[in-house]
Amino acid sequence: MTQSVRVQNFGVSRDGIGAGEDQTFEQPFGHVDPMELLGWGFATASFPSHEPGVGTRGFEDRLTRDFDHGIGAEIMGRHKFGHQRGPWTDDGWIGWWGEEPPFHTPVVVLTHYEREPLVVGETTFHFMNASPAEALARAKELAGGKDVRIGGGVTTVREFLDADLIDELHVSIAPVEYGHGLRLWERPEELEDRFHLEKVMAPSGVEHCFLWRR
Repeated sequence: MTQSVRVQNFGVSRDGIGAGEDQTFEQPFGHVDPMELLGWGFATASFPSHEPGVGTRGFEDRLTRDFDHGIGAEIMGRHKFGHQRGPWTDDGWIGWWGEEPPFHTPVVVLTHYEREPLVVGETTFHFMNASPAEALARAKELAGGKDVRIGGGVTTVREFLDADLIDELHVSIAPVEYGHGLRLWERPEELEDRFHLEKVMAPSGVEHCFLWRR
């Protein structure tokens, strides 16, 4: 079975910003408002934790509903896992998601400071000081033949793009601009040398970009 490497439901602004520079516990996205970038997904009926009958249906709901379809492991950067910097401290931090993270798969966390795996609910976090290629090889082992998602943040997605290790991307472009921050791209057409590009404008006002390898 061919394992695909995917980016899914990744949100940026019209000027390509996916996060602010100054992440803190109080502001996980820095000066960037995650509701502005990803509110379309939070509003859908299939977003986790919604009660039955709550939320929007249609095209964007399908994107939310299919988020975990075929995914066997995720790779994320340390800043997506938490706000801490430097060596790990025994502060009880288990990630932003509480006692039951939404992944339900192995997750490889890229960090300069390796530590023992952390089991939280149905999710096991594996902490690796590794290159993108090394991390992907490990994630594919953990995925059991299923696909691997590159979950972010912006720096991690860029590293895997620069290493030419991503097969498919879905990036949503919110109708806002920030001017500065962590930038995924200037414009999605930058990737057309390697990827096909199709854009779909949703009723929410968000433009969804789908890219797949040429």
